[in-house]
Amino acid sequence: MKRTVFMLLLCVASVPTLWAQEEQMPPVAPELEFVAQLNVTISGAYGVGETPHGRRTIIPITGGTFEGPMLKGTVLSGGADYQLANHDGNRTELEAIYSIRTDDGVSIHVRNRGIIYNGPDANGNPSFYFKTAPQFEAPADSRYAWLNNAIYVCQPAMKSISGGITLNVWRVK
Repeated sequence: MKRTVFMLLLCVASVPTLWAQEEQMPPVAPELEFVAQLNVTISGAYGVGETPHGRRTIIPITGGTFEGPMLKGTVLSGGADYQLANHDGNRTELEAIYSIRTDDGVSIHVRNRGIIYNGPDANGNPSFYFKTAPQFEAPADSRYAWLNNAIYVCQPAMKSISGGITLNVWRVK
């Protein structure tokens, strides 16, 4: 018992030293691993109008396809992209909620939140920013359960597909 307490105290005492060493080292950016490209089809957007939170627009998701090194399938119809533009119209928050189905029949829920900003950058220069962070909810007992356990980033492609948009997704390693 005394030995266990001593070892625990020794470990706790060394933590500040390890933190001090880490603080002296420059931070290292995380790596990204490509997951999939989604080609999502949409139908006509409709607006709710000006709300107390901004201008609400809804874009129905009608289908599409996706493919990556470890998964492939279709985007299911029935989801939507819910957008909220600020009163100036230069910043839009979006939340797309939809499902995908792999070629082997596994359904996966997707919630993709992001920002579109079209205004001046920190130096006053014109800029355009469009990034999202999808979250995947796959069955825990499926071969796609790995999707549940990571953070993802998405860069929508500037080339949009006819009647839709292309989304490129990476896993933050």
